[in-house]
Amino acid sequence: MLETGVLVLNRVYQPVHITSVRRAFGLLYQGVAKAIDEEFKLFDFDSWAALAAAAHQDSIGTVDRRIRVPRVIVLLAYDRLPRARVRFSRFNIYARDENTCQYCGRRYRRAELNLDHVIPRSRGGSTHWENVVCSCIPCNLRKGGRTPEEAGMRLHHLPARPRWTPTFRSATRRAFYREWRPFLSLADAAYWNAELLE
Repeated sequence: MLETGVLVLNRVYQPVHITSVRRAFGLLYQGVAKAIDEEFKLFDFDSWAALAAAAHQDSIGTVDRRIRVPRVIVLLAYDRLPRARVRFSRFNIYARDENTCQYCGRRYRRAELNLDHVIPRSRGGSTHWENVVCSCIPCNLRKGGRTPEEAGMRLHHLPARPRWTPTFRSATRRAFYREWRPFLSLADAAYWNAELLE
């Protein structure tokens, strides 16, 4: 429970991060953040701890009581915006293409997909959003070092730079909680999130 996700908002209620329950309680206790309930009321640590934890809600047991887990917190002194540029990474390419081979249109597990350059690098194709797509291994082998037209294949969607913020588009290891919905406009590993070189 302590490692499940908590949405972190800046002081103007824009999402900036997803942290753990453990870290969220630390921020609340230090007075750096406040918790938000379903009615958008703010609570410091003591007032949040005083709330009764209902049976249907996630809670943490202490020596003398159960404390309800906050799913959204607001930082009191942080007003910066999250980075707007979407990182060019494997994780974000797979998220953009929804784990779907862009040639045959079938969904696969990530282990069964790889990245394909639409215009092969051997032909001068570069590594950027508009030239890299998800491809299943059989389609990638069939296409080889050719363009889709030369291989008699068709792209289901033209590749483009996404406009969403990837941290909040899809959860990687963390669940998406209904308490997050009002604050997210769109509904991790180092390998998946590492910036790819162009």
